[in-house]
Amino acid sequence: MGILKRLKIGYNGYMENNVNKKAWVIAADMGYGHQRTAYPLRSVAFGGSVINANNYPGIPTKDSRFWHTTRVSYEFISRFRSIPLVGIFLFLFLDRFQKILGYYPKRDLSKANISGKIIFSSIKKGWGRNIIERLAKNPLPLISTFFTPAFMAEYFNYPNDIYCVICDADIARVWVPIDAKKTRITYLVPNTWTRDRLKLYGVKTENIILTGYPLPKENVGHQKEIVKKDLSRRIVNLDPMGKYRNLYSPLIKSYLGHVPSLSDHPLTLMFSIGGAGAQKEIALAIIHSLREKIKLRQVRFIVAIGVRQELKTYFLNQIHKLGLDDGVKVLSGKNIQEYFDAFNETLRTTDILMTKPSELSFYAGLGIPIIIQPPIGSQEDFNRRWLLHVGAGVDQENPRYTQEWLYDLLETGDLAEMAMQGFVEIEKMGTYNIENIIHNV
Repeated sequence: MGILKRLKIGYNGYMENNVNKKAWVIAADMGYGHQRTAYPLRSVAFGGSVINANNYPGIPTKDSRFWHTTRVSYEFISRFRSIPLVGIFLFLFLDRFQKILGYYPKRDLSKANISGKIIFSSIKKGWGRNIIERLAKNPLPLISTFFTPAFMAEYFNYPNDIYCVICDADIARVWVPIDAKKTRITYLVPNTWTRDRLKLYGVKTENIILTGYPLPKENVGHQKEIVKKDLSRRIVNLDPMGKYRNLYSPLIKSYLGHVPSLSDHPLTLMFSIGGAGAQKEIALAIIHSLREKIKLRQVRFIVAIGVRQELKTYFLNQIHKLGLDDGVKVLSGKNIQEYFDAFNETLRTTDILMTKPSELSFYAGLGIPIIIQPPIGSQEDFNRRWLLHVGAGVDQENPRYTQEWLYDLLETGDLAEMAMQGFVEIEKMGTYNIENIIHNV
């Protein structure tokens, strides 16, 4: 029985005492980003489950329709963008409503924009009242990985602390309420860029906590023991000529300790396709370029496609036509939980992650270099900038020539350097830090 369905009929013994230090963890089914951000926080979630604000038992029809329209519009534009001229023009027009302005010159950016006004107009008409009133029956701290549920909680006077987890390296003005200076929402931010941006938007310093992005605990470990072990094996594959290891041996030893002479897996690439499925042609071009390496079992290739059955069927058919059934794996799940579990497990023996610069940019903190696919939208433009700034990723070259540029990066040790840069520079303990905040409430 769903958690919110329990709320509808009364707890009857289901209620957990607040001393257990649990929270309501809320996401939105808008692509994978907000759900992926919430998933590691199941350890503090009431009942161990994440609630989707746009898809829960008993959601009012009016609310459901509003959310559905928003999601369909996002996915349509993401796919439509690939159409020459018309698609790009329409995408750029709509992207203006969530555009992130340049950081410099530093100035007061607290004035609300049209996007924020539209959202609050809908909330004032009752959008989200149902879920907030139901959660208020057991008023645990509320953690949202999407801004609108946090806004709803504040507007409808939710009787406990409200936290909003940021899942990008920089954010648009729409992430904060109209009167940002008066908000009681506490923002849990992944990096200094978002911290400083929130201040420009008017959020008080005491309402911003630099926690780091919530990475999966099963990929990190309480003492970072898991991520260190995985990176020590990965770096061997990323530096086949030993150039980086020879040059930076003391640095590697200080962070990772002993590094084996051989990895326990072949060079493994994972290509992650976003929820809208707009990158499938790029993935196929890369597979085609690497097909000889894959046939010789020198490369293992994984396409992570999420939960969409039509994408799985599409790739299985294309892979079969190339004769690569044994060398390319399609990673999917029957539901989002199954997919995230499989994704996180597979990451442990993944050497290179190919992805658009979404929330997965923070997974470079696991010591996995990112091959950055073309960004979609203003927030991904800034995620890309941040990855390049940190030194944990590199822009994807022409996918048709992947076998050439990829092996240049391997032979020079550049990918090994990116792996270490991500591991050293990016906070990895975000999930544990957020847990500690809830446990100390």
